[in-house]
Amino acid sequence: MDAVYRRNETVVSEPAWAMGLMWLGLPLAGAGLGWLLQALAGWLAELPWVPFKGPVELIASVADNEPVATIVSLAIGGVAGLVLAFIGAMEALVVRITDGDVTLRRGDSTSMVNRSAVQTVFIDGKQLVLLGREAEELAREGFELGADRLRDGFLAHGYPWAAAGDPYRDKFRRWVPEDPELPGSADALLKARGKALEKGNKTDITELRAELAKLGVVVREEEKRQYWRRTHPTSD
Repeated sequence: MDAVYRRNETVVSEPAWAMGLMWLGLPLAGAGLGWLLQALAGWLAELPWVPFKGPVELIASVADNEPVATIVSLAIGGVAGLVLAFIGAMEALVVRITDGDVTLRRGDSTSMVNRSAVQTVFIDGKQLVLLGREAEELAREGFELGADRLRDGFLAHGYPWAAAGDPYRDKFRRWVPEDPELPGSADALLKARGKALEKGNKTDITELRAELAKLGVVVREEEKRQYWRRTHPTSD
């Protein structure tokens, strides 16, 4: 991640070289794959196990119409690469840190956390986590690159950084259905969230985390296994 230090704020984002490489490299890779598919379409169409048999046969039927076939295959592959680059840019996290608040932006989605609400900040695997005064999660956002600049940015503005990671990690317990210790409808929400994890439905995963937070339940996952704890863990 790049970190831009100004007098009153620090902005941490994906480095410019990585974003440039993505915007340039993915379209070029897509164009190359498009050309390769067009060149191999005739051979692939004869293989009985090839997936997407219909599109492959369609490409093979026009493969001899040069230079149109090559131009079209390059264009389609390049556009597909641009689409992937756009999705990657929208998924990239930008963190703006000031003495008074933290702003987390990903694409069109922005959230702000007031400094006075933050008890601690730490890295959990590849996720940035901010905990509140009652050990509730104020934010949990995934990121791709190193954590050093995030750490330096938060420390520069006086935020409490937990170098050892989650101070309440030992309070989490593995979720099993019908756990009698879960409050209210938390078990049903965890069941629904488990299905969302299986399907990779990021919207439902995030929304169900928020619903669990309203019940005083903090949830995290390792692969597709869910673990939970209550807020106010020191009072258990």
